[in-house]
Amino acid sequence: MPTPVKVSTPRTAETPAPQTVLVVDDEPTARMVLATRLKRLGYRVIEAGDGKAGIEMLRRERPDLTILDWMMPEMDGPSFCELVRRDPELLSSQILMMTSHDQPEQIAEGLARGADDFLSKAASKYEVTARVQAGMRTATLIRRLEDVTEEMRTKQEALERELQSAARYVETLLPASGTVVPGVQMVRAYRPSLTLGGDLFNIVQWSDDFLGLYLLDASGHGVSPALRSASISTFLRRDSLLHHVGSNDPGAVLTEANKQFPLTENGHYFTIVFVSLDLRCRMLSYATAGHNGVFLHRRSGEICWMAQPNLPLGFDSSTTYVTGELPIIPGDRLYLLSDGLYEVPNPSGELWGQARLDATIRGFGERPLAEVVSGTIAEAVRWQGHEQFPDDVALMGVEIAL
Repeated sequence: MPTPVKVSTPRTAETPAPQTVLVVDDEPTARMVLATRLKRLGYRVIEAGDGKAGIEMLRRERPDLTILDWMMPEMDGPSFCELVRRDPELLSSQILMMTSHDQPEQIAEGLARGADDFLSKAASKYEVTARVQAGMRTATLIRRLEDVTEEMRTKQEALERELQSAARYVETLLPASGTVVPGVQMVRAYRPSLTLGGDLFNIVQWSDDFLGLYLLDASGHGVSPALRSASISTFLRRDSLLHHVGSNDPGAVLTEANKQFPLTENGHYFTIVFVSLDLRCRMLSYATAGHNGVFLHRRSGEICWMAQPNLPLGFDSSTTYVTGELPIIPGDRLYLLSDGLYEVPNPSGELWGQARLDATIRGFGERPLAEVVSGTIAEAVRWQGHEQFPDDVALMGVEIAL
């Protein structure tokens, strides 16, 4: 018995919905003739007998193309076009103006008032087909662009939510303002330029009378630098430093960090300042790697910046970072900050600068540390004229009362 032959039925894709044309014309016969021709071309056709009804149908149906008569009572074609172009929800609509007026100045007027193309009432069926198809191609491209734009907006909103969530996590890595140990108070402010930044700072408590403090900045903005900052913050924990460095000397800490964190494949790096406070001996020691944002505001009013010209972390694994020292007395205040604070520009592009920052700090005198920190941020905001900083801004003030 012969094997039966299996006949396979070809699979057909789902037939797409036909494109829609709105015909707006106050002459029923002309409207019927054009509608019949368009239906033969495979389009879905809807009709309106005047401009006002056409606008309502355009809003309700959102057709792919509108073919519009110029001469109509109450609202003519050009007025229809102007109304559409003023409406944010309709302005991308494709409009093909149909007219018996085909003089250049009339065509120019119609285009100026919002029509996309013209079709003469005396046009052949071939021209009608070509003009309609051209309008449909444009409408299709616009719809695709709108879909892509909406998709991008949705993705951007999702990304913003993720960044906000990550920013809340980064905030948990930062120390809270308050008393660090008896006699030492810390107040901080943190203003990332985006929802998520690459600045990070913290306190390393070696013992009851020996503190480490650092502020680091990962190059770039967004998720990647924030993750890199979080990774180096793990290295800068007390137990990790004792294991990898075996010392609380700032220069030794940065020298080892330089070996542990080379440049990334994309050339990203860290700048950092690390400070140790020996409260018993009343001595401050510090080291910096490409970061100049650290100064001591002495009780006498003198401001001592502790800048050291050297490379950021990761540029040269053989770099040795040197430790500097300064004596401290009760009433001195130490500030660690990102360069985004004093490099903020005003509307004309002039930077606020270290000199104005110094003057601001001196101007607060011996007012409470929390007032100085918040007031300094407020003064930088006043200088630039708006709340959003162009770069991450971090400021940590430490008052030594012992």
